[in-house]
Amino acid sequence: MDKKYPSISFKNRISNVKNEAEKIGQQAIEAQKKAISLIEVYDEDIAKEVIDLAKKIDDAAFNLERMCIQFMAVEQPVAGDLMFIESTIRVGSHVKRIGYLSSNIAELSVLIKDINVPERLMEDLQYMAHYAQMMLSKGIYAFLDQNIDMAKELHNDDDKVDDLFDSVLKQITDFMFENKDTITSTINMIFIARFIERIGDRAVEIGSRTVFMLTFKKP
Repeated sequence: MDKKYPSISFKNRISNVKNEAEKIGQQAIEAQKKAISLIEVYDEDIAKEVIDLAKKIDDAAFNLERMCIQFMAVEQPVAGDLMFIESTIRVGSHVKRIGYLSSNIAELSVLIKDINVPERLMEDLQYMAHYAQMMLSKGIYAFLDQNIDMAKELHNDDDKVDDLFDSVLKQITDFMFENKDTITSTINMIFIARFIERIGDRAVEIGSRTVFMLTFKKP
């Protein structure tokens, strides 16, 4: 059937790749959203969901890569289609890592649930987390929709997250020195903030790959 109707096969295969890429992207968004909800209100069941979801994303990323390799072997795409398939493999790798960063946040959230965190610090950490979530959604859908303008915005968004990270880090450090009996627990907030910042970095990488895919130029 594939040999008799190559155009139909090609369209179906590339559509399947896009659908799987969107599916894994949505899973990463869901994992990150649930993970950041644990920072303010810890829920053991939600934490377990995030950890399990990270493993599912890992498996899905592997299957997506295999699907892309099979596509290239059977259909031998050229030009833009080849760039999309090859870029999908790279984006899948970033999304897989985002899943595990979300899992890391979930695992550490239990260690800060009993800390009386200052309101301003918690607000800034939450704002940073939601901003990174926006970047993640923007990166994934810029890639899927091949929206170069949206992809280019991510570099400026990343500057915002970096500024927020610097502010949160200073507040955490100040809080630790004022409450030395909570240093062991509070230091986990630094790791959580760092994981959030790295999710933003991964979103930027997805955006950069989108720009390269569409222009063949380094962003």
